[in-house]
Amino acid sequence: MGALPKPLLVSSGERQSAFLGVARSVRGLRWRERLDPASSNLATAISQHHDLPELLGRVLAARGVRLDEVPVVLDPTIKALMPDPSVLQDMDKAAARLADAIMSREAIAVFGDYDVDGACSSALLYRFLAHHGLGCRIYIPDRLFEGYGPNPAAIEGLIKDGAKLIVTVDCGTASFEPLALARRLGVDVVVIDHHQADPALPDVHALVNPNRQDDLSGLGQLCAAGVTFMVLVAVARELRQRGYYSAARPAPDLLALLDLVALATVCDVVPLTGLNRAYVVKGLQVMRQRRNVGLKALFDAAGLAQAPTPYHLGFVLGPRINAGGRIGDAGLGARLLSIDDEIEAARIAQLLDKLNRERKAIESEMLEQAVAEAERLLEADPELPILVLGSESWHKGVVGLVASRLTERFQRPSCVISWEQDIGTASLRSVAGVDIGAAVRAAMSKGHLIKGGGHAMAAGLTVERKNIDVLREFFREALGSAAAIARSAAGLDIDGAMTSAGVTEELLQLIERAGPYGQGNPQPRFAFPAHRIKFAKVVGERHIRCTLEAGDGSRLDAVAFRAAGQPLGEALLSTGGLPLHVAGTLRRETWGGRERIELTIEDAADPRRQH
Repeated sequence: MGALPKPLLVSSGERQSAFLGVARSVRGLRWRERLDPASSNLATAISQHHDLPELLGRVLAARGVRLDEVPVVLDPTIKALMPDPSVLQDMDKAAARLADAIMSREAIAVFGDYDVDGACSSALLYRFLAHHGLGCRIYIPDRLFEGYGPNPAAIEGLIKDGAKLIVTVDCGTASFEPLALARRLGVDVVVIDHHQADPALPDVHALVNPNRQDDLSGLGQLCAAGVTFMVLVAVARELRQRGYYSAARPAPDLLALLDLVALATVCDVVPLTGLNRAYVVKGLQVMRQRRNVGLKALFDAAGLAQAPTPYHLGFVLGPRINAGGRIGDAGLGARLLSIDDEIEAARIAQLLDKLNRERKAIESEMLEQAVAEAERLLEADPELPILVLGSESWHKGVVGLVASRLTERFQRPSCVISWEQDIGTASLRSVAGVDIGAAVRAAMSKGHLIKGGGHAMAAGLTVERKNIDVLREFFREALGSAAAIARSAAGLDIDGAMTSAGVTEELLQLIERAGPYGQGNPQPRFAFPAHRIKFAKVVGERHIRCTLEAGDGSRLDAVAFRAAGQPLGEALLSTGGLPLHVAGTLRRETWGGRERIELTIEDAADPRRQH
């Protein structure tokens, strides 16, 4: 590799001052250097000790990578990063029960969640059991009519259909009544989950969940598919120890299933650290071989001809699988990922693609209405700590997506409600530093909600219309100070500054060595000081494409997603030929069969207003 252009990096001593002097960008954010002074020496040590370029050392150090961790971070493997599955509480009981079912040819039912993680987890089990000559029924509840997790009617129906063992995936940890019913009817249940758990747990044969309070595995960052994969490793080991496998009856190739684990890991937005990084790196390698018939059909339906990246998993494949659960048949995703019939896979993939287009149209209309209402609320009270808004016309399956967009746009938590007569179903999204899940659980304990729960960044609730004003006031008091602090501290972390001339294939290859990027391992973000914006235009669904031009005449293609009609979009469209500071991330883009490097613009600032 030839010499790389040195990024224009500010000194660590300047961290307390705004990066490039940007104290308030067009999005209202302060630009900050990601690498703090304490990590600068570590960055140098990483570069020198492991003979790595300076930029890569800085990227690794800024993400908390220790000196001794560098080799496994740059080459994450399942062997190096997966512990013995038995470290998970109840793992051995679950593995033994599943091994018993396989050897005695029992009828097994899999009860999954309706999102990507649930679909992938269900498909993992289906394919594992199919390898052993055992069919299983996958049951995915309807998001609108059944809601999340097992319900008594569904459990009873599975048992009436002959199930002797029920395995729940990505759900079940809080399903006391439905799983107690299975116990009374004489059917064992194995729960495989990753959601937060109370001290009390359902009475089941085994409950494998790294987030149960008595689990000491330290694997709480895994999604359900990541936990499910470890269960399959344990089951295969149990069968091997029992002498089940032979030349005529070989063990399954579990690594060939990592494409499903990678898809779920990215789409469930769990931290891409430790074992999760190995899941995604190795899973992408499997996915590029296009062995899974359903995934291959989805690639084709989405027009994805290039090698998939985490971006494609999260923003191309994932939304299409989720579309079935949001506005169509919730079981479509799991079915697609489980089958080997190419004709049926193509049919389902095309249907999911169609449903995804319909979902986009519904979301766009809902978002336009929600933004108008949010702006009205903020005009009346600019310090509003949380946006609580709803409508009878809003689709219950899309409220979470709209909440995410509102939170991204207005930099504060959002609660978006779909009203059906006097009952509202809502999804909530939050910002760093504001625990929305705790607020929902507190509201539940106060009697303000019919039901509710969630995590720090995302939650859901059901509320009676008569309690909505009380709920708004409760959220105002519970979240006010934390939301204010979060808004005042809102910033954009920058890894370095460079010009468009410095963006080369060598640079991108260097950055990719520390990937994959995502939650917990943020994509490197660079600032491009005083670049002129050329050929800016609105394209597609409110995106803005343009070209950045440096003083030396070098150029870089760029896009700002969903920026039209927002301050960032206005800044890009109305520069009048004057230079802007621009910040964003670099990615590969294939267009017309040709690959190019493109900047995804996240923010901009006027250099004249930073002094």
